[in-house]
Amino acid sequence: MLLLLFFLVLLMAASYGLSWLIDQPGSIVLDWGGYHVETSLLVGAAALLASVAALIVLWAIVGFVIRMPWRVSQRSQERRRDKGYKALSRGIIAVGVGDAAAAKRAAREADKCLNSEPLTRLLKAQAAQLEGDRKSAETAFHEMTLFPETRLLGLRGLHIEARRRNDVEAAHHFADAAHLIAPLPWAGGAVLEHHAAQSNWQAARVAVEANLNAKSIDVATAQRLRAVLETALALEKQEDAPSEALHLARSAQKRAPDLVPAIALAARLLSRHGDKRKAMKLIESAWAKHPHPDLAEAFLAAAPGESNSERLTRVSKLAKLAPNAVESRLFLARAALAARDFAKAREALAPLAAEGQRPTAQTCLLMAEVEDAELGPSGAVREWLARSSRAPRDPAWIADGFIAKSWAPVSPVTGKLDAFVWKAPPEPADGPVEDGRAGIPAAFLSHIAETRAPETAAIATQGSESG
Repeated sequence: MLLLLFFLVLLMAASYGLSWLIDQPGSIVLDWGGYHVETSLLVGAAALLASVAALIVLWAIVGFVIRMPWRVSQRSQERRRDKGYKALSRGIIAVGVGDAAAAKRAAREADKCLNSEPLTRLLKAQAAQLEGDRKSAETAFHEMTLFPETRLLGLRGLHIEARRRNDVEAAHHFADAAHLIAPLPWAGGAVLEHHAAQSNWQAARVAVEANLNAKSIDVATAQRLRAVLETALALEKQEDAPSEALHLARSAQKRAPDLVPAIALAARLLSRHGDKRKAMKLIESAWAKHPHPDLAEAFLAAAPGESNSERLTRVSKLAKLAPNAVESRLFLARAALAARDFAKAREALAPLAAEGQRPTAQTCLLMAEVEDAELGPSGAVREWLARSSRAPRDPAWIADGFIAKSWAPVSPVTGKLDAFVWKAPPEPADGPVEDGRAGIPAAFLSHIAETRAPETAAIATQGSESG
């Protein structure tokens, strides 16, 4: 409404000005080059305006003609760019669905139309990877490292390719180069993994601090990795520098209270230093929260000269700190068996071997030892031995599917730091058989009895000697 009102006011003002100009007396006279022109003021003003308009139109026509080649070139470039981006989109989709041939065609077309576009280099590399052409992929990634905007992307691609061909040094070189440019999580993790896999614990510690400062890992993760690396250093120094190893193990235990290997190592080193009381206290404190065979081994090593009955007394007190834990019951049963307290051994194992439970192989073997030590070779011994061969497997240190007898700082398969976890190995596909006799042929039981006879005799001998 306001615009309409403004337009009407402007139109009225123009009409009034034109009327005023017509009513004014006077004329315009032009003498130029032998020409004499005389006209009214209104006609002269109209002629001037027409001349200005003609000049403007003429200038526009001349400008259009001059710019015509540039406009044609610009339009051609725009069509070429649109074609290139469409090819780039098709290529990325082809890579996503795994169509190597379509991705390669799109990469060629995009590279032809968008030669300076960073994404075209990435598409070329991905298309080569999808096709299995590692050499072309590496060439494309190398080209990407020549440009600032794609240098990190190229280094990561080269790092991945180096790892695929198991070139550890080259992979580390590319990751380290990327880490120097920007503190990226993948580069920092790769540098740390390389140093850990090479058992270069000091360099790995430096890498952890660098990753923490770059905020590529959080404080809790950094503390855990520090503890693992300190434990690794302590294991390395426990023979040559036991005092330093003890300091490292205690530091690791404080950083990660659930890191059992650090606690067990600290306890063993304290025992070697003659401070058995501190070693016992450390194990007892850890056992209440994390009962573990490694702690049990360190607990026994703290007092090697004690009798079986004295050991049973100590183990009974330790087991009470976590009375329902499986490891407490197994540890107590072993100590009771060594002291020939068969009633206590059976009492400890009873909840694990009760009806409806799934006793592990170790529990079954312990029950067989108790039966054999107390009653001699019998059907019960053979039954428990048979059940042990079909029972669920006991927990162990596992990293990337590799089962180890003891903990290690890195995985022997991938070199990953802090990869070992304490858990039960995967069971066979058909699963364990709970009942020792169900599904077991008589011939198999007979074979077990024949093959196990020398073993049960050895168990009985060991039991009598330990008693």
